[in-house]
Amino acid sequence: MDANANADALNAAPPGPATDTAAGPPGERGHPWRRAAAVLGGLVLAGVSAVVGCRAADVDGVTPVPQLLAFLPWLLVPGGAALVLSAFGRWRLGMAWALAVLAVTGWYTQPYGAEITRPHGSPLGQLRVLTSNTEFGWATDDLIAAIGREKPDFVFVEECAFGCADALEQRVAKADYPYRNVVREDGSAGSAILSKYPLTAAPTIPSAMAMPGAVARVAGRDVRLQLAHPEPPLPGREGAWRRELGRVRDFAASAKGEAVIVAGDFNATQDHAAFRSVLKAGALHDSARLADKSRTYSWPADRTTPFRTQIDHVLVSGDDFTVRSVRFLTLRDTDHRALAVDLELFEG
Repeated sequence: MDANANADALNAAPPGPATDTAAGPPGERGHPWRRAAAVLGGLVLAGVSAVVGCRAADVDGVTPVPQLLAFLPWLLVPGGAALVLSAFGRWRLGMAWALAVLAVTGWYTQPYGAEITRPHGSPLGQLRVLTSNTEFGWATDDLIAAIGREKPDFVFVEECAFGCADALEQRVAKADYPYRNVVREDGSAGSAILSKYPLTAAPTIPSAMAMPGAVARVAGRDVRLQLAHPEPPLPGREGAWRRELGRVRDFAASAKGEAVIVAGDFNATQDHAAFRSVLKAGALHDSARLADKSRTYSWPADRTTPFRTQIDHVLVSGDDFTVRSVRFLTLRDTDHRALAVDLELFEG
């Protein structure tokens, strides 16, 4: 067979399988590194989607979802990493999935709750609220200094152990705060409410760490005060955390229509369904949201870590108060920042 015949035979041979160039140059789509990147991106996306899905479904789920929801904005980091991995792996479905997850996560990083309150009647006066978790009472000295400096009308103290309670009794002048509701317990269980205005007794919320309540008489109006300090959502203890926040929600529902201040360490953020249910049940507003400080951290305050969140809150009834300012105060020897809130009370 001559050369021309060989050429004709080659030209007549059936074509081989078409090369798929949509995923890149021949052979690259199946490269082990690209396959590994796509698989890893899928695993990351599955985890992030589970957490963000719970946020969208208005549920808190089980460990590790409640813990991760506390730091929801940080989920943009693994979501972005999954996008890069999917792109490297030339996984188009993964890229679309990652973009959707990033969009939903970004949406939920926006502040939650109403932007303003709508009080009725004429203003009766201004009030300052200070709340502080002193971490077993270790920050009591700085708290007492802050009380003297800030001169709040109401002080809510969480984790006020025996030494803390004794110091408040001995070093905070009765002439300045003659009205008090102090629950003397050791460790993290103790709590206290100090007031410049007359207090009458109110039911406490059953809890592992004391959550006392009181009714203050301010300019002829009753103001219901409630300290909040539910258990944290530790692994295996999510049920207790959910139950105690549920009791705070039940209190808020029962007090709806009254002038209400709920302050303390909620061990929950705006991204937890259990916390949002408290707001909804009592028509309450988060003062930090009203002051455009929804994402200002309060915990942990004693570590140099970017992973911080806001779990300390002052909630107010929207028909009775406006929020004039919100400040986060750093105290030594505690992992929480104190929260000072200036309010204006209306007739209602």
